[in-house]
Amino acid sequence: MGSEAVETIQREMTAFARRARAHAGRMHPELSLVAFTLLGHLEESDGCRATDLAAHYGLDKSTISRQVTALERAGLIERRPDPSDMRVQALHLTDAGRRILAQVTESRRAAFRERLDGWSPADLERFAAYLVRYNAEGAPRHTEDAPRDSSVSAVSSEFGGGRTMA
Repeated sequence: MGSEAVETIQREMTAFARRARAHAGRMHPELSLVAFTLLGHLEESDGCRATDLAAHYGLDKSTISRQVTALERAGLIERRPDPSDMRVQALHLTDAGRRILAQVTESRRAAFRERLDGWSPADLERFAAYLVRYNAEGAPRHTEDAPRDSSVSAVSSEFGGGRTMA
């Protein structure tokens, strides 16, 4: 494997992650990249338990607990009894959470469109395919506790790779 190419990829991916975190605050001042990711997962999964989020992203339960608490306080998510087990509380988006997620999603798409304006359709298709491949190969192998998802590796890094955050 070409070490120079790998170094370039590592450097550019780091720059991309930094830029994504920096731009997240501009998309919505109250919604970090981590919060956006969690809200998106809750929307896609139509709600889930906090332990499911921790397993999905390979994170400590305490890390997820802090994030969930902040999202609850902001009124963006709520706990509801899980219909399959009434002893369990599932996390769901509130109407406010759905609105903010939709706003930020559209802002992020507009920013990507602007940044990629001028790229040829062939370049866009190739770039998209490479990103899908990169994320799929970096995702943890499918287990009952950690479903395979192309966003896992990127979000795990954003959360601190499974370490708790201060």
